[in-house]
Amino acid sequence: MNIWTAIAVTAVGCYAVKLAGLLVPVGALERLLVKRMAALLPVALLAALTAQQTFADGRALVLDAKAAGLAAAAVALLLRAPFLLVIAAAVLVTAGVRAMAG
Repeated sequence: MNIWTAIAVTAVGCYAVKLAGLLVPVGALERLLVKRMAALLPVALLAALTAQQTFADGRALVLDAKAAGLAAAAVALLLRAPFLLVIAAAVLVTAGVRAMAG
């Protein structure tokens, strides 16, 4: 399979998924469970992606500078710091741990 075939198959698949979403009846979307899932699913996916990117290295579990930065961001969030300060704390702690570790 060449690259253009893969691109075409991916484009058709994306269109089919979007079309399937548009064909869902409105009544199904108004259910309380569906609304709750739609509100919580992005948060869960973002948390899973953050955990995977922070603590995984291939097939091994690692605790390195990224974990320290994430912990600093969590502490800043618990202290209700502004978003930019949370990011700055994570960056500074990560850079500091990497500098000390060599």
